[in-house]
Amino acid sequence: MKKLTLSLIAVAALVTGCVREADVASRNLSVAADQFEVSRRIVFYNGITADYMLTIEGLCSLGNYDANRQLSVTCKTGPTEYKKHFLGLSDNVTYFVEQIQPNKLTYSTTV
Repeated sequence: MKKLTLSLIAVAALVTGCVREADVASRNLSVAADQFEVSRRIVFYNGITADYMLTIEGLCSLGNYDANRQLSVTCKTGPTEYKKHFLGLSDNVTYFVEQIQPNKLTYSTTV
């Protein structure tokens, strides 16, 4: 019984470590995106007509405090130049965000 308990503790520690690394990577990527360090493609899609309505590509950050059913996208277009887009979402319009290139994270590894 003691060996089984120790094995379960070891497995739990291993799983917790993996989840923790994923959580840290996710948070670090979010921070990097908000600092315009992540290249993204944001696509707005009409689910009824199956049409792509708008595609935004570049060093973009999604709005963190947008109103319900709205999305703001701010993109860095030059060393000190930015563009901000405001989009409304509906029952048939949705969006998805793709990270275009991997990022090497240099931020803190603690959550």
